[in-house]
Amino acid sequence: MQGLRVLDLTQLLPGPIATLRLAELGADVLKIEPPGAGDLTRIMMQSAADEVAGRPGALYRLANRSKRETRLDLKSDSGRTILLALARDADVLVESFRPGVMARLGAGYETLRAINPKLVYCSITGYGADGPFASRAGHDLNYVAYSGVLSQFAGSDGTPVLPNVQVADLLGGALTAVTQILAALWRVARSGEGCSLDISMAHTVYAHNVMAQAALVNGEVAATHPGGGLLNGGVPCYNLYRTQDGRWLAVAALELKFWQTLCRALDRDDWMNRHWSLGQAIGGADAAALTAELAALIEAEPLQTWIDRLELLDCCVSPVLLPAEAARHPMFNAEARKKAQAQNRDAYGDDMDAQDAGAAAAASTGTGEPSGDAASGARKKPFTYGPWG
Repeated sequence: MQGLRVLDLTQLLPGPIATLRLAELGADVLKIEPPGAGDLTRIMMQSAADEVAGRPGALYRLANRSKRETRLDLKSDSGRTILLALARDADVLVESFRPGVMARLGAGYETLRAINPKLVYCSITGYGADGPFASRAGHDLNYVAYSGVLSQFAGSDGTPVLPNVQVADLLGGALTAVTQILAALWRVARSGEGCSLDISMAHTVYAHNVMAQAALVNGEVAATHPGGGLLNGGVPCYNLYRTQDGRWLAVAALELKFWQTLCRALDRDDWMNRHWSLGQAIGGADAAALTAELAALIEAEPLQTWIDRLELLDCCVSPVLLPAEAARHPMFNAEARKKAQAQNRDAYGDDMDAQDAGAAAAASTGTGEPSGDAASGARKKPFTYGPWG
């Protein structure tokens, strides 16, 4: 997207992350902040070292990297004049004010469209440009609460969990904005006409609550409650299990072949046909009983034991990592990946990298079971991530 010119008038997370993704694709993004304190994320999560150095906090730096920055007072004639001049040559403008604010500032869509008909004008709002909630203030927590999504982040007793991933901001706001901006740019390329985009975070995150909506279509309200549905604890093959050392193992053997591979690895062939696809009632008595049996088995060993035993197998089992552990994981950390590749070359030979080694160790006879040298190799030398701290 080199050469694409984007004006970013947004703050906090949704808009800045949306324009960050465009910048990562090569767009030239100019972030415009008001005079004074500017974007609130400048001081959110600002460390003592940041304050001493006179720099904004890590959250601001993360969300606004790869952008140019300037300050404009849009309430002044001079600031508005500069914005209109910038908009005349821009391809995209993204703003996150409440509905009507940009128009009152003299920079609404119709005004900018008159000077730049090709402009893609994207407004990210909490509740949409019109309707009874349009003028209400809100944040991610409000949007997921109203949309029915927050109730789906709940423990077994139904208590909602406050997620530290901002689903409405990032999925409903940022990602939706990026996809609609790209679609609008395709329209510009074909017709030469820009457009105005209205991104309502509450409405878009509501639209993504597909498992709950499917349950309601089927008249299965119970499936929207913890432990009542296919993907929220209602089956043993797709669940979270505590380990002996208080850590957690994510078992996602949703398909029968993965479940049966897991059962073989656990030496529990008698569990192989107790699966939802073979008639086990989701959220039913047998599912609950088998979940309890599997929980007792997994809780008998520490997390690392299960990693060594199961992670290389084709059965969709993963450790639940902490953010600091994920940051050091070879999947996300280049230095750790190099170390892992070196370890696996030692284990499997000079011609194999970490991915090849994992594939070899999980080689299958067609049933999903490791066999021959691959099976013995997996047992002797599991994929090594190194200490997670």
